Amino acid sequence: MNEKIEAHLALTRKHRSFKQAIEVKCAPVFLRDVWFKKSFVTTGGKCLVNGASGSRLLNHYCWKNETQDFDPEQALVDYFHHCQAENAGKTAPLVATALPSETAFAIECRNTFNYFHFISEALCQLTLVAEAGVQGPIYFHYPNSNDKTRLFAFAFIEALFPELADRVIFERAPFHHAEVVLPYSFGPSYYHLPVTQSAELDAFTPSKTLWKGRVATRASHGILAMNSVDSTLYALRARGLQAIAGMDFSHLPRRFWVGREEGQARPRHMKGENEIFDLLGLFGFQHVAFENLTPLEQIALMANAEVMISYHGAGFANMLFAAPETYVIELGTLQTATTRWGDFWRLANASQCHYVSFFADYNSKTPLADPVFATDGIVPVHLSPSGLAQVMSFVVSLLGQPPALSRVEDVRRVAAQLVQVGAPTQARMVIEQNPHAAESDLSTCLTLSECCEALDDRTGQLAALYSAYRIDPSRWQTLVSVIWCARALSDLETVRAALDVFRDSFPEQFHNFSKDRPWIKAQLRSKARKA
Repeated sequence: MNEKIEAHLALTRKHRSFKQAIEVKCAPVFLRDVWFKKSFVTTGGKCLVNGASGSRLLNHYCWKNETQDFDPEQALVDYFHHCQAENAGKTAPLVATALPSETAFAIECRNTFNYFHFISEALCQLTLVAEAGVQGPIYFHYPNSNDKTRLFAFAFIEALFPELADRVIFERAPFHHAEVVLPYSFGPSYYHLPVTQSAELDAFTPSKTLWKGRVATRASHGILAMNSVDSTLYALRARGLQAIAGMDFSHLPRRFWVGREEGQARPRHMKGENEIFDLLGLFGFQHVAFENLTPLEQIALMANAEVMISYHGAGFANMLFAAPETYVIELGTLQTATTRWGDFWRLANASQCHYVSFFADYNSKTPLADPVFATDGIVPVHLSPSGLAQVMSFVVSLLGQPPALSRVEDVRRVAAQLVQVGAPTQARMVIEQNPHAAESDLSTCLTLSECCEALDDRTGQLAALYSAYRIDPSRWQTLVSVIWCARALSDLETVRAALDVFRDSFPEQFHNFSKDRPWIKAQLRSKARKA
């Protein structure tokens, strides 16, 4: 199971991650003959590929046709390729005059009970109402029959959009609008655009192993979605932070574990929850349940948080309101990594918080078996004693209280994790607290070098690189790092000494390194004249 997790993470880092998040414009669009169906929207009899519901629509199309005598995936690729050719030179039509005052604004809800989907896909679209310039009713259309859980949705609308609350109507689908304005996300439109209008994205995309560029596979649609942020999410974040400005929320904790209130959230008990909370409590963490807080308290809790930690759940949608320096720590599984992880990226990208994920065991009778979502749903987390030790070592080190770790591999792991999440100061503290690791372990020395470089401590970096080379003198890459670091320090004696060792010990690598760098020959000539 660990090998599967590591393989998935490596694949995601290399082949699914953009160099930076992409902002996608959302805009109000005016349409005629619009049907809100169970899980998608049609206009003029055609399905609207729009945002998250558009991605679900493409999946539904392929599942519906998987037994047919054609390849539904290829049919989608061919369709979007045709769109790209047909749309060359075209622009979207703009409404030049004001719409009738009674024109409705309509938003699709996946359902009225899932907090994540409502916040990230539906509530954020209310930020477009003013831009649309309509004064009519505002509809939220949802497919589920049980609407008793709409109370939280109304509460957020009233808290963040009080000027619109009296116009909001929740109406179950199917529902028809002869004319309506609705929010449209231009993310899926990437595959409608001609090449000349979409090429600028290429500078940020990963390898072509899974991402196929303008070839509209479902995998590419998914990769684009997980690396992009709709403009309405930024707008909702700004509105939420504005709503709490100047208010006193000093009663809320800054370090907290998020649990679930019995009877108000889907039961998904994490094995090991009591054990980790007992330890977190020693470091000032308090237990909270989002369900027990008002909308503005939830926003303020995240905006002022130092560290939030919990097991996978919809509450992580609230990291949209977190501060950039907040650490949001999720305990998940291989299942959440493959099916849910990417959905939360856009929220972390919108807030720029530190979103940290640990992937643990399954709390099931068959923990080594991959669950089937259709029958098993989301399988809860089992945090074993070993996993508990790893998570707590990370958390307390993040808080500036690194533990004494007897095993070198533990020091190496915790320090590398901290560097990965942008905490080089804490990573260096871990290594300094456990000096035996840097005395014997190459990886720890190289991690210490990374820490010092990130902290602009070139002298410390050079010392760490010396130690790394002393531990493994067969690694020529360390010599290259020594040369660059010493050069940044203007330590020419060290540069010359390292070049001399590099040339004598690794002649082939030295030749490749020096052939396009004339300053190296100058340094060697200088050394020869001095001799």
